[in-house]
Amino acid sequence: MAHPALAVDNYLPYMPDVVRCETSLRELNVMWRLIESTARMVCPTEAQAILPTIAATRSGFDRLESELVRSLVSEKIDNVMSAIATRAGYIIDIVVRNLYERTADVGFLAIDRVLCEFVAGQVRDVDAVRARLRSYRRKYTVYDEIFLLDTEGNVLVQTDPAYAVEGTQDPLLAQALQTDGYVQVFRPTDLRPGLGPSLMYAQRMLHPSTHEPVGVLCLVFGFETEMAGIFRSHRDPRGRSIMLLLDGDGTVLASADEHWIPRGVRVPTNPDDNPRLLLFAGREYLVATRYAEGYQGYRGPEGWQGQVMIPIDLAFQRDDSSVLDALDPMIAAGLLSHARNFSPPLYEVIRATESIRRVVWNGQVVTAGRNMDRQRLKTILDQISETGARSNTLFSHSVRDLYETVLSSSLQQIGLVAHLAVDLLDRNLYERADDCRWWALTPEFRTILAQDSPDPGAFETIRGILRYIHSLYTVYSRLFVYDRQGRIVAQSHAGGDDSASASSVDAETLQAVLALDDEQRYHVSPFRVDPLSDGQATYTYHAAIRHPDDERRVVGGIGIVFNARREFLAMLQGAIGGRRNAQAHLTDRQGRLIATTHPELPIGEPLPAAMPWLGLPNGETVSRIVEHEGRYAVLGASASAGYREFKTTDGYRDDVIAIVIEPLGDVREGLAGATREHDDWWTQASARGGHEYATFYLGGDLLAIDAACVREAVPADQMTSAPATGHPALVGLIPPTANTAINHFIWVYDLARLLNPAAPARSTEGRQIIVLERGAQVCGILVDELHAVPEFEASEIIDAPFGGSGRRLIDRLIRARGGQVLIAVLDNDRLFTAMRG
Repeated sequence: MAHPALAVDNYLPYMPDVVRCETSLRELNVMWRLIESTARMVCPTEAQAILPTIAATRSGFDRLESELVRSLVSEKIDNVMSAIATRAGYIIDIVVRNLYERTADVGFLAIDRVLCEFVAGQVRDVDAVRARLRSYRRKYTVYDEIFLLDTEGNVLVQTDPAYAVEGTQDPLLAQALQTDGYVQVFRPTDLRPGLGPSLMYAQRMLHPSTHEPVGVLCLVFGFETEMAGIFRSHRDPRGRSIMLLLDGDGTVLASADEHWIPRGVRVPTNPDDNPRLLLFAGREYLVATRYAEGYQGYRGPEGWQGQVMIPIDLAFQRDDSSVLDALDPMIAAGLLSHARNFSPPLYEVIRATESIRRVVWNGQVVTAGRNMDRQRLKTILDQISETGARSNTLFSHSVRDLYETVLSSSLQQIGLVAHLAVDLLDRNLYERADDCRWWALTPEFRTILAQDSPDPGAFETIRGILRYIHSLYTVYSRLFVYDRQGRIVAQSHAGGDDSASASSVDAETLQAVLALDDEQRYHVSPFRVDPLSDGQATYTYHAAIRHPDDERRVVGGIGIVFNARREFLAMLQGAIGGRRNAQAHLTDRQGRLIATTHPELPIGEPLPAAMPWLGLPNGETVSRIVEHEGRYAVLGASASAGYREFKTTDGYRDDVIAIVIEPLGDVREGLAGATREHDDWWTQASARGGHEYATFYLGGDLLAIDAACVREAVPADQMTSAPATGHPALVGLIPPTANTAINHFIWVYDLARLLNPAAPARSTEGRQIIVLERGAQVCGILVDELHAVPEFEASEIIDAPFGGSGRRLIDRLIRARGGQVLIAVLDNDRLFTAMRG
């Protein structure tokens, strides 16, 4: 992301690696200017061949000095901002998804017949009502307290006697009595004296007969416990940043570290994502602020936002571990070839490195074997070589540092996405386990199913209740109630057709439900397709319906079919956010797909990418760079850990693995950049009085050609495409180019396909073209990378053994480094014959 107004100097004190790069760039810029001036003054005639390349390099350094540092700073800031923005979004989105469920809870509990009869004065058994509310709270453990209030604000019953209150004058009472739906507030209240702000959901309760308001139900959400869990699960493991939940004015509602930034203070916000430094309490921060994207149309309390702040002095510190050291060299080289796509500043540094290497290589080539006084150029060439080596060292360090930063950021981000995916799943399914158990306690269900021969109209009563529940809880595709024999007596279907797709539940499920020993227990079907799931694999949650006069007698059950395809897809899409190329998947411990964002992957089939991670411990997250389906990719895997008591202490186990894969580019085989064990000897092979050879890489091989046959090298991006017909190795042509020796169009051939006609076509990204000449003929060959122009004595050169067609282009071998390295030498005449053939 470009930041035209970025104040680079504000960030440089915290980026020592960029400062070193900037200093070196200035020094090298001076050196290249000195070389150019010296060449023009000392030997203008002899240096004529290399002056254009020196001038181009010097001009490039002028540009780099002004642009590269800005790009490096911008890239580092973008990586930090992306990381903290991801966490900021997670804070508010998780909160909103949770609170959405609360809006449904209060709506359903407010029509509970037992509670409404009590508030209306028709029933006086306070202990029974308190027991019912506590039963609800044992299932929905997200609530700290539940109140029933009359219209005057008197507390009729509450679940927590430790904080007993007699009544309230909170405006919430009048607001709820005058509102058809729910009311949510977050503020201190006299219902919770001395306990600070409370997040409350209230809804009026109606008289069972007259339907007039008779009181208010108030649910107090366990806000502090919930926020502590979110912060603990999604915190920065290194503790460099702080996560906050803010109101619309920027006041802190919840803080991951009260000693750092306490609740109640006002902090600066950054909703427009502008990477500027914001001052708080005498310290400068980078800040990311996110509003909720909304869930099922609900956006949470007005103005609430998630925020992450990281002090500028900590923002750019790196871990001691190295991603590159742990990465396969071939993958590292292949991935680096895609730098243009995933990190433009890194691509610019690589191009600068190639430019310097090409200048040095061309400077040596253009003087090799030429009929000129080389001694007069010796000082210039020595300076070019020395300065080129320093430039290469600088850019190699810059490439590595920036590459490390980019990969570390990508791995961190993909791990966060995978962790969020399983966290959202556990949090969502926790609610499903709560719902089925509470709805099983519905008095009408218990009374009707306890009858030996219920009136047919009674089942319509059950159906009406199911429809109302369904209108509040939209994550289900079907709700159904069945008797002790497993016969379905009523249901509600999301499609509007309430006719039963099956007449009964299967025997295995029925047996499991009848065996549930108390109202806290529930049963979940395996993830599968069954007759009640509309042909879609899903989970169905069951709870036993018990006799109203004998809790030990099970008279039936309730089943709630989760709309897994829709809801899981929404979770995965929410987790990956704006990562358009990423794919997210959920699997079981056997690697079978539960959900995916990939439209062509069938649910229930194994996901090959998940297989290495099926043994991941619960709660663990890993991220790796892998090859996936012919592409380099960052992969994140995370194993579910449960939520509150769900999947932790309630006896239910169903581990889920999230796999998130984001491709970075096609796999490229045989890149020369993977190994460079030959780079430490060529300087010693120079100026030994032997014959000069221009050396270069093709794949992993080091090749050579007589330097006297080489005009110069140019970057492959100067090439235009060739017609589809003609020579099979023809790949393009070079137009006349300024600041080079190319003054007419030159055909370019792929050397790999000249050596092996069956070689696959490869991208020209980051590659080089060597321009060869034979008399008046001029052609170019496409290679991977330039190496050097060393000298070799006759004793180091041997004839090549006879081989295939490609080998006929190779007539000799150089035994470099005392025979430890063999370099194949191309025959220029045979090469031109092959190109013209």
